[in-house]
Amino acid sequence: MEPGIHALKKVEEKLRTLAPISDNELDVFCKNLVFKSFEKGEFLCLEGQVENYIFFILRGATRNYFSKDGKEFTVGFHFENEFVSAYYSLITREPSPFSIEVIDPVQAFVVPQKFLISFYDQYKSGERIGRLIAEKQYIQRIRREMDLLSLTAEQRYTNLLKQNPTLVQSISVKHLSSFLGIQPESLSRIRKQYSRN
Repeated sequence: MEPGIHALKKVEEKLRTLAPISDNELDVFCKNLVFKSFEKGEFLCLEGQVENYIFFILRGATRNYFSKDGKEFTVGFHFENEFVSAYYSLITREPSPFSIEVIDPVQAFVVPQKFLISFYDQYKSGERIGRLIAEKQYIQRIRREMDLLSLTAEQRYTNLLKQNPTLVQSISVKHLSSFLGIQPESLSRIRKQYSRN
């Protein structure tokens, strides 16, 4: 299913919350978006691959993870109305240290890296938006690190539930417990407590 005006409005609203952008700049940006659908289990980017896109999720969810010694470590989830990308790879042009897996079927607008570079060069607001998206990614990373060190597993779970309660309930115990830094049994206990409340 191709996106309609409503889907483009979501992107416009998101960009306008980041920085002032003229109608002309917005029009140029939106004309370069490519709509794609991804099924559960597909990847937006694989560990070791150089990232060439930023994705704006219209529907669905993804998880970011890396593998070490045969074990997967989930480091993030992204939901509707969020940008997702292997930013480190996109910026440095080095292989991505993690994969982005679709965990709930995704409909997204895809923004090619080559277009972004020219948009940043051509429009001051484009450069500002790119910087603010990168800053947001950095802030999310710092918050996650601080949360892992200072919050209980229950508090981290509550924070994630606030983001997207319906999808969080459908994320596998394995992936969610990895993200929260706890054993699957502990997560099952936390979920039971929440279901009683």
